[in-house]
Amino acid sequence: MNEIREKEAIDAYLKLLQAKGANSAVLHRRSLFLDLLAQKLAGQVSNGEIYRDIIEAVMDSVPVEAWHDSLTTAREFYPFWMQDFKAIAALNINPGFDVKPIDWRPVQVTLKLLSDSLETEKFEAAENWPLKAYTQALRFEGAEQALVDTRVKLAKIILIRLRTAPDKDSKAYRAAVDLTLPLFSIKHSRRLFLVVVREFYHFWSGNPDAASMVLKEGAGNALI
Repeated sequence: MNEIREKEAIDAYLKLLQAKGANSAVLHRRSLFLDLLAQKLAGQVSNGEIYRDIIEAVMDSVPVEAWHDSLTTAREFYPFWMQDFKAIAALNINPGFDVKPIDWRPVQVTLKLLSDSLETEKFEAAENWPLKAYTQALRFEGAEQALVDTRVKLAKIILIRLRTAPDKDSKAYRAAVDLTLPLFSIKHSRRLFLVVVREFYHFWSGNPDAASMVLKEGAGNALI
């Protein structure tokens, strides 16, 4: 099977990471994942939907602790595989390539323990503010109470996972999310969680336009 396209894309991606200061351990981990990914991509049409479907299939074989690094690699590698040089240039500026991954990881736990803890968990004022704003935005858009309750519970799981993060920033949010995703063994539940992840981020980060981001048709529910 011809993998020239994949090899060239991988070489270009890893060279750029190295030029940006990625150490040998980071480069090694990412090359291992990309070798696995390349086997599935070879011969496929360069298409975003195909890429996302393959990522979802490949991630099922990735250990839980490697999900964040693997998904980061998948997100960054996509424009290289697509040979989208404008997207590479844009990514190079903002948000940039993650050559120095965050060391922090959320506490290891099961989804059942997380869900059960919601019944008694107390949230601080800084956590309650985005939760209330998210709840109000959902209700304003006419969401039924059952939908509101489900999405707010998933948002609370995100907040719990973030509690031990040294910095409450976008890198911590992404790491918390990526390492929570494999806890959802049911794909439908995982996809709903991803929708909430993308909606709730705007409230958590203080985006003044956050309310306009909820319940939008075509809201992303793919891993990347």
